[in-house]
Amino acid sequence: MTASLPDANALIESLAAAIAPAFDPDTLIVGIHTGGVWVAERLHALLRARHPVGQLDISFYRDDFSRIGLHPQVKPSSLPVDLEGRAILLVDDVLYTGRTIRAAMNELFDYGRPALIRLAVLIDRGSRELPIRPDYAGAALDVPAHQNIHLSRLDDGHLTLTIA
Repeated sequence: MTASLPDANALIESLAAAIAPAFDPDTLIVGIHTGGVWVAERLHALLRARHPVGQLDISFYRDDFSRIGLHPQVKPSSLPVDLEGRAILLVDDVLYTGRTIRAAMNELFDYGRPALIRLAVLIDRGSRELPIRPDYAGAALDVPAHQNIHLSRLDDGHLTLTIA
């Protein structure tokens, strides 16, 4: 089923083109580990943002933390500037239930009160459990609930989408 998936790199370019008209270079771009950070890094370069990319690891903010436990590769979050009153572009690779985005917003508010948060995702696969919608999406895909979309980064930096 990989052949039917769009090219991740082309999606990022079209996502940047959709964001660009309303993008303020002072906006902080924040990616959610891991795929969201890869997408955020590409958007950062294409949109010419002023500040380094912020990175969130939402492992401790998940509402299923007590059920699934700690992911073995927890990374520290890194936000290079103060969030108070700042515009944030929150970036993730795949939006599904909305729970990851809710956890990310909870973590962001622990660092300060942003003026606004916009959401950009590479893939919107629908089926929300929470009332969360992207402001920008590279593509909307209908994928059966028992399958997952994965974003991978190859050794050469190329990003690729697969379904498992």
